Amino acid sequence: MHLHKFEKIWLVSGMGALILFLAVLGFGAFYMGTHPQSHGVTIDPENIEANDAFKQENLGLTKVAEDKYIVNIVASAFNYNFGTDEDGKAVRHIRIPKGSTVLFQITTTDVVHGFNLAGTNINMMVEPGYVSSMEEVMNNPGEYTVVCNEYCGTGHHQMFATVEVYE
Repeated sequence: MHLHKFEKIWLVSGMGALILFLAVLGFGAFYMGTHPQSHGVTIDPENIEANDAFKQENLGLTKVAEDKYIVNIVASAFNYNFGTDEDGKAVRHIRIPKGSTVLFQITTTDVVHGFNLAGTNINMMVEPGYVSSMEEVMNNPGEYTVVCNEYCGTGHHQMFATVEVYE
């Protein structure tokens, strides 16, 4: 079979690009240690309160040190549970001081949800049986909307909350 010179050039350049792509991917994955999240923390989705972080009284914003906070959240059936206020009403808004380091920990009891803090780099998939976590320094004041970016059912569009970063 005879190949034209331009066909040979395209075949060689295509194979070269493929080999280069696989080499870069292999270098990043094995040498640099770039790996997807391992879901190292598991939880029983039917008994999340067995984990201290997700007991009703520990949900929401908790100060752990100067300018360090933990936000524990339970996602379920079109709702982000940030805990309850003194009147027993569900909290859908939290306030965080500017410059604070915040660890967001979230789990779900029912189906796959998303957790996206719009306007920041915080974007996690929340799966039953696992605790998803991400730490972020909140430097920019403003009000950010928490949205579910994984379709979770007919009330998906009603699943939101707000996080306010104040001066």
